[in-house]
Amino acid sequence: MTAGALAAGIAEGAMINGDSASVAADLRSTLTARLTEHVYLSGIAVATAYETAPNSPQFQAAAAALDQNSVAVADAVGSIVPDQRDSFLDAWRAHIGDFVSYAVAAKAGNDEAKAKEVADLAAYTQSQGAFFEQIAGGVLPSEAVTASLNEHVATLAAAVDALAAGDDAAFDRLKTAGDHMAMSAEALAGGIVTATDTEGDPADDASALRARLTSQLVSHVYLAGVSVFVAYTSGADSAEFKAAAAALDENSADIAAGVGAVAPDQEMTFLEQWRSHISDFVDYALAAAGGDEAGQRQQLDDLNAYRVSAGQFFSDLTGGALPAADVTEVLGHHAETLAGAIDSFSAALVDR
Repeated sequence: MTAGALAAGIAEGAMINGDSASVAADLRSTLTARLTEHVYLSGIAVATAYETAPNSPQFQAAAAALDQNSVAVADAVGSIVPDQRDSFLDAWRAHIGDFVSYAVAAKAGNDEAKAKEVADLAAYTQSQGAFFEQIAGGVLPSEAVTASLNEHVATLAAAVDALAAGDDAAFDRLKTAGDHMAMSAEALAGGIVTATDTEGDPADDASALRARLTSQLVSHVYLAGVSVFVAYTSGADSAEFKAAAAALDENSADIAAGVGAVAPDQEMTFLEQWRSHISDFVDYALAAAGGDEAGQRQQLDDLNAYRVSAGQFFSDLTGGALPAADVTEVLGHHAETLAGAIDSFSAALVDR
């Protein structure tokens, strides 16, 4: 929702070609959000299994969140081809099962079992290529879909391998896997829109802006959550936390570069403010871990101040096309929901 609001205002203010609110843009943005979430929720589920156990209540909760995302992905596909929704969901859940089995094998160092899951995932990418070619009436070649899904398998498997090995590169690899899904969403949306004569152009500049912001802002939330998870499980001064924070900061630079593409002289101003609000979240997490309610309130006050200044920033950036109050409101939802997630992490992971 934040990406949609920002894209509409920026596109209008900067006179960017296209319609960020078209049906086609909605489809591309929805697929981008759901597929990016799929990667991060998969990574979180694997990390939870490694931190606790594959049969723990914590893993079951993480797996349930991942399955909610699977249903959302299937619903997006079903909005175009309702009669194929359930069969897609069955196949999608099966490929997640393959990834879970791969993760178990990776942790155990069982290369033979890993190879079997890789073969099963390769078969899945072939069948899904044929599936999307069929529902797109041949407009979306099966080879293109299979190639994109093979990249998904390779990047997520690399992240799982790093998690299993306790390698700090896991966080950067997870971000790489998440970033890739924006390209998959673009390809799928383009083929489906062409085949179904859906209103709008998912490849116009405004649609692309919205999809890029969607990918980056979804990644921001999950990378922030992963960083807090690591701070609570490994320590805020650990090498693991520094690696997770570095992946989060790389995402911040990505978002700032998008702002800079529209207003180059504002890129660094935005980045400094954005990094500051992330520091507020980190300090909130530390206060929550220490049971410091006054500290939590202070950070929430600082986040409220940030969203007001950010609202004015985007209003000025777009010449008033994006009202400051609208930005302030959506960033308020962001602060509330992410702080709520941090509270839950603290309650579950911090011994007091």
